Amino acid sequence: MPVDASEALLCWYAVDKRRLPWRAEGGARPDPYRVWLSEIMLQQTTVATVRPYFERFTTRWPTVAALAAAEEGEVMAAWAGLGYYARARNLLACARLVAAEHGGRFPDDEASLRSLPGIGVYSAAAIAAIAFGRRAVPVDGNVERVLSRLYAVKEPLPAARSKIRALADAMIPDPGAGDFAQAMMDLGSAICTPRSPDCGRCPLRAWCAAFAEGDPEGYPIKAPKAARPHRTGTAYWLEHDGKVLLVRRPARGLLGGMLGLPEIEPAAIAWQEAGAVDHVFTHFALTMRLLCAEIEGQPEGRHGETWSPVDRLGDAGLPTLFAKLAARGLAWREKGKAPAPVRQGTIA
Repeated sequence: MPVDASEALLCWYAVDKRRLPWRAEGGARPDPYRVWLSEIMLQQTTVATVRPYFERFTTRWPTVAALAAAEEGEVMAAWAGLGYYARARNLLACARLVAAEHGGRFPDDEASLRSLPGIGVYSAAAIAAIAFGRRAVPVDGNVERVLSRLYAVKEPLPAARSKIRALADAMIPDPGAGDFAQAMMDLGSAICTPRSPDCGRCPLRAWCAAFAEGDPEGYPIKAPKAARPHRTGTAYWLEHDGKVLLVRRPARGLLGGMLGLPEIEPAAIAWQEAGAVDHVFTHFALTMRLLCAEIEGQPEGRHGETWSPVDRLGDAGLPTLFAKLAARGLAWREKGKAPAPVRQGTIA
């Protein structure tokens, strides 16, 4: 079955593959820089979200050498909104390492790729297969779903991952590993979807055990998820002369290296309530309250602080959480800064 199924999948891919800006077309060789950049951006992020970011990045930094020479603040600002901000820091670190120690060329084997910042097991396999044609086994969520259904894998995820990886390995053609990897991704994205899979159009239907059972949506089987904890916090909108105070967050930790509103009270003054926003991170949900105030005299700046013009706040590259809070701050100032003042100390 694996050989026949693989051939059917590749024939389908040759006709119906997605046209994506990082894919080589017309027989051209894939550009490892574009493959790497797309794989890092696509980690836990949809193609629709990534596409405009990828196009802006490659216009601004068309080569790994150009990206390596970029300022960290510029890269972090360009990444704003993509989330998982450690990826952006690792992206720049990887580009600089490739430029400095590899002559601007990405290594072409999985082991060497895994030694680079931000490149894990899946990304190394995907880059090796797609950019260099290596026989590698990239298994993401789409591939897990396709193979779980194709073989009706009864073990729940994540325990079944080693078995699914072995099943994928048995199907990979040599040559053609890069096209096979992308075909599996496209199949999972366009046809073998989490809900309501379009089995009538699936090139693997004849071999699919889950389809034969009549329950493709029952796979993959997943272990119960632990409840996501909920946290609370406070952010501050401090305005002076048409500018708002922003702080550069520590390089390590949540939203590391990004600009955001202060979370420690920046001045001992009367604050006004401006509501709260909800935001969900990978491991917890957050409700962040916003307190606002305006001051006459600009306080002495501290390390990592900057005053951003309110009318140019969209250029500051705020991550989504702080963009939501900034929208609250803008609404507060448009309403005439009228709510009753409150006193607030430093948050825990």
